[in-house]
Amino acid sequence: MTVTTDSSGAKRTDAKRSGAKRSDGGAPVLRRDDAGGVVTLTLNRPAARNSLSLELLAALQEALDAIARDETARVVVIAGNGPAFCAGHDIKELRANPGRQAYETVFGRCSQMMMSVVRLPKPVIARVHGMATAAGCQLVASCDLAVAGASARFCTPGVNIGLFCSTPMVALSRNLPRKRALEMLLTGEIVDADEAARWGLVNRAVPDDKLDDAVADLAAQIVAKSPLTLAIGKAAYYRQLELTLPDAYDYASEVMTENMLAHDAEEGLDAFLEKRPPVWRGR
Repeated sequence: MTVTTDSSGAKRTDAKRSGAKRSDGGAPVLRRDDAGGVVTLTLNRPAARNSLSLELLAALQEALDAIARDETARVVVIAGNGPAFCAGHDIKELRANPGRQAYETVFGRCSQMMMSVVRLPKPVIARVHGMATAAGCQLVASCDLAVAGASARFCTPGVNIGLFCSTPMVALSRNLPRKRALEMLLTGEIVDADEAARWGLVNRAVPDDKLDDAVADLAAQIVAKSPLTLAIGKAAYYRQLELTLPDAYDYASEVMTENMLAHDAEEGLDAFLEKRPPVWRGR
């Protein structure tokens, strides 16, 4: 693995280990850039609108697994290179490899990767420009937060080609009101960035030339927090959603008790009382 540092101090990683994930043109299908605790994963199949080939799914899974173990990684940004964020599954690849086993492999690996985004003990922000369709829209919905440029467009168009977006439905139905999710799934119509923000699919929509700044500002706010607290909070948020209201309160009370016993919580409370900035140790 080769790590290079640019003039801003950001580190870029291109995989050169055995089994490196590379596009047909020789460039890696996924780029990783590290700067100030923020890891940016850039989907890098621009000619294919960053569609999720098996190669790209494997690269994303490998990167997420590595980030989960990386104590220097505090926030993850998922972005796309080229004219689109992500066009969903690679339809050409799917049609070139027909059959139950091949389809189960693709959808199973995609589902595993999406769950890894949710389970990652670091907040994940989607930086969305251009089209985010089908599994690309699913990826946006799977991220904890999302910022969209004005050019961003979202849709689940599978219904138009006889293939209902069933796996994207899982993430959409957990992010949008029921009728909004079903409207997208049943019509396949395109939703623009402003509408996506109103519906809650993304946190905010900004002009395209402000997209990088908006993502950086959001990431910086999160990086300033205790990494332990963020990991506890993210895991608890998704876990309590699966519980009944009484069970959710019992679970959340236990989580808060354990959190209160952590060093960073004690430090944060003391810093608040002493009117000084806290010093996080991640424990």
